[in-house]
Amino acid sequence: MKLRAVSFVLYFLAAVCVPAVLRAAGPSAEWRAGVATTTITPKSNMWMAGYGARTHPSTGTAQELNAKALALADAQGGRFVFLTIDAIGVPRELRKTVERRLAAAAGLRPDQFVIAASHTHSGPEFRAGRVAPDGRGSVEAAAAYLVYLEETIAALAVRALETLAPATLSYARARAGFAMNRRLPRADGQFTNAPNPDGPVDHDVPVLRVEGGDGRLRAILFGYACHNTTLTQVNYEFCGDYAGFAQQYLEADHPGATALFITGCAGDQNPYPRSTLAHAQVHGRTLATAVDAALGTRAKRLTGSLRSAYGEIDLHYSAVPTRADYERRLTGKDKLEAQHARRMLDRWDREGRLPETYSYPVQVVRLGDELRLIALGGEVVVDYSLRLKRELGGSGSLWVAAYSNDVLGYIPTERVLREGGYEGKQASRIGSLHPSPWAPGLEEKIVAKVHELARAVASDR
Repeated sequence: MKLRAVSFVLYFLAAVCVPAVLRAAGPSAEWRAGVATTTITPKSNMWMAGYGARTHPSTGTAQELNAKALALADAQGGRFVFLTIDAIGVPRELRKTVERRLAAAAGLRPDQFVIAASHTHSGPEFRAGRVAPDGRGSVEAAAAYLVYLEETIAALAVRALETLAPATLSYARARAGFAMNRRLPRADGQFTNAPNPDGPVDHDVPVLRVEGGDGRLRAILFGYACHNTTLTQVNYEFCGDYAGFAQQYLEADHPGATALFITGCAGDQNPYPRSTLAHAQVHGRTLATAVDAALGTRAKRLTGSLRSAYGEIDLHYSAVPTRADYERRLTGKDKLEAQHARRMLDRWDREGRLPETYSYPVQVVRLGDELRLIALGGEVVVDYSLRLKRELGGSGSLWVAAYSNDVLGYIPTERVLREGGYEGKQASRIGSLHPSPWAPGLEEKIVAKVHELARAVASDR
């Protein structure tokens, strides 16, 4: 009798405790993850992107530039790849070329990957139409680098998919405070590009933690809504700026882990103080510390499936000037207006006309039942992030990113468009390939598309 009682107790303990031990021993079967990384620093000096005031090509490298890939897969076979690059942006032709390459090499649909740029202003210029001929092969170098980047990014995604292995995913948030609104109102009703401590900000630091089957940290995907412009036009060395240093510090502090950065809605946000390499390093350490704070919190473990949706909408320009208008501007006193007019007339000659709309990309990714990530194209102002979090957030479960898939220029809200200033209207003629500012109505179009795609990924049906 006693023997039977002891046997029953042992059987009960085995039935209850052993499965519990097995459940805690490793990652669930819900997720697999793979990572890949490579250096994309140009092999020789090139003209740098982001500041039109620079007068000569780069002179060296302060920090290597990198491209990274984080591939995820769920138990149902759903896949998604995050591709991050230390670069000024994502030209539309780069995104479309990578789409074709990944469809052929990995069977990925356009909605199953995102390309996110850190928007460093200390990287090479490789966007068509942005580099002026200077007799030293600048245009040819930019075109060659774009082709190199297209090939490299596609290959990186394939490598990450090939390394998929069991993983645990979790999500947490922290905060960092060095970003400040840069739209300072003046007495005359205009706006100056200067620190505005009373302007809107988004100091959230969202963090996706990826652990391998051995429980070790394998990848850290994190974001922040701040222009990656600590270094100014006086810098002539390649560098990832604060975002590059944050990734560098996190990888040094967590050996074996890959850190990937996605810029948030930073169109009207600058890092302060700024201008020196030391400032970039301090901001990088501040952001890395915030990520570590998030890693130390009780994170939400992600469960469920992976779903993604991608779409494009037509954003309209305001009234496009006539050819005669551009020709008059060529001889005006405003040099920036004249440069923009020259670009528009050259485009008119190439294409026969100027466009009235631009196809704008919107993407939503659902990572399990606990997290949705919105990826918007362009230099999106912070109001979008704040609004979407109010409308779709749900206890901090929404991550809003920008500078993704097509960094086409500034994306103002109706308020910023109405107020004007650099992000509202001025940027359309400074280094821009757009014929005129956006027409009113773009904010509601973009938000409506986000809601539509969010509904599309809301269920597994």
